[in-house]
Amino acid sequence: MVNSLLDIKNLKIHYPLKGGIFFPKEIGRVNAVDDVTFSIFPGETFSIVGESGSGKSTIAKSIVGLGENISGEIIFNDIDIYSCKSKDLMKARRNIGMVFQDPYGSLNPKKRVSDIIGEPLKVHKLYKNIDEYIGRVKNLIKMVGLSESYLNRYPHEFSGGQRQRISIARAIATQPDLLILDEPVSALDVSIQAQILNLLRKLQIDLGIAYLFISHDLSIVRNISDRVAVMYLGKIVEISESNNIFNSPRHPYTKALLSAVPEPDPELEKNKEIIILKGELPSNIDRPNGCFFQTRCPNPSKQCSEGKIQMGLVEVTPGHWVDKCCMNCL
Repeated sequence: MVNSLLDIKNLKIHYPLKGGIFFPKEIGRVNAVDDVTFSIFPGETFSIVGESGSGKSTIAKSIVGLGENISGEIIFNDIDIYSCKSKDLMKARRNIGMVFQDPYGSLNPKKRVSDIIGEPLKVHKLYKNIDEYIGRVKNLIKMVGLSESYLNRYPHEFSGGQRQRISIARAIATQPDLLILDEPVSALDVSIQAQILNLLRKLQIDLGIAYLFISHDLSIVRNISDRVAVMYLGKIVEISESNNIFNSPRHPYTKALLSAVPEPDPELEKNKEIIILKGELPSNIDRPNGCFFQTRCPNPSKQCSEGKIQMGLVEVTPGHWVDKCCMNCL
């Protein structure tokens, strides 16, 4: 059995809301992530999908140690990110790369490309001399399909796709085991998206990197993923292999998301059932008692609002987990 690379166990991230002028006190909490558990294995692509505000990017930031008000465990390569020594945290961060949604906003406009790509090498002291440093920087920019002549330029001199290639080069500079991709192609043209995705596939094969892929675009997720987790209001409501999620979805929220994906065949698109969720999306501050999905569920039961069914995931088929409460409404 292959050991997992990353284990997230019962992760909760709640942000307190303060009220009052002279004597501020907590008047509520934003439940950004609520009791999330999953694992990522070496070399696989694990994707997280869901609406804006469901907690996807919050999880990504917490993995690299940028989270606050966290409870639960985030264990990467046997290192507990939030209880380890600073030396071990530095080691974990060296083995985790991150690519952000906005390639321009994530690059320092005052630095040349050579300095941007080489910065992780300097921070983690991964070269013996200047010749080795220059050689590794040149090799990195070639790996992402750009010319060495670009190394002396600044980020504003590049297109969006080229900037994202530079971001990827920086992210793989330390030869990480895990690459977090937070909406890496959503800001790019469709033709450029395909190029970046092909680059990511090639790098994964060549370097054996695992990906945590966060996206709204389900067609891309289907194409690139090994396993998929569906998030709703800070919780994972369904998790399984990609084929199971897209061919045999079980949760009503997953079914609604998939029904909104356009079909390339006009006949299939015309005959496809569109599932429109009615009701209001609850606030992360004031969530309903019982099942969080009850306000939009097409077939809610009385037990949902009363909270008589224990929350959590249940394995419906091997490797396919679905929210326990919603299974009773299907």
